[in-house]
Amino acid sequence: MPTDRPPADSGSLPDRVRAALADRSPREVPMFGGISFMIEDRMVAAARRDGDLLLRIDPAQHDRLLALPGAKPAMMGPTRPMGDNWLAVDGVGLEGAGLEAWLAHALEHHAAQTPPR
Repeated sequence: MPTDRPPADSGSLPDRVRAALADRSPREVPMFGGISFMIEDRMVAAARRDGDLLLRIDPAQHDRLLALPGAKPAMMGPTRPMGDNWLAVDGVGLEGAGLEAWLAHALEHHAAQTPPR
C-alpha cells in the first residue's frame, strides 16, 4: 500500500532540513507544530509534525510559488491562513532535490531582510 511518507532511509524531515542548513548553523525552536529553524534570529523554515515544510517567503513571490507542485497556503490551524509571507509544501514537493529548492526560496528572502536589532 503506497504512502505519502518518504522511505525510512531518507531521514526525517527535521533531519533533512538540519543537514541542508548545517553550514548556516541554525538554531532550532519548537514552534508552529514542529521544529522551526532560525538563522540570525529569524525563522527560515519549520518542519511540521504533519510532514509539511513551512517556509517564510517573499510575499511578492507567493502566487508564483503557490503554483509549483506540492505548494499550498500555510494555515494556522484548520481555518486561519498565515498570509502571503508563508507557504507550506507537502512531502511530494520535498522529494529528491525539492527540499533544497524550496529552502533556497526561503533563504533568498531571508538574505534580503534587514537583520533584527
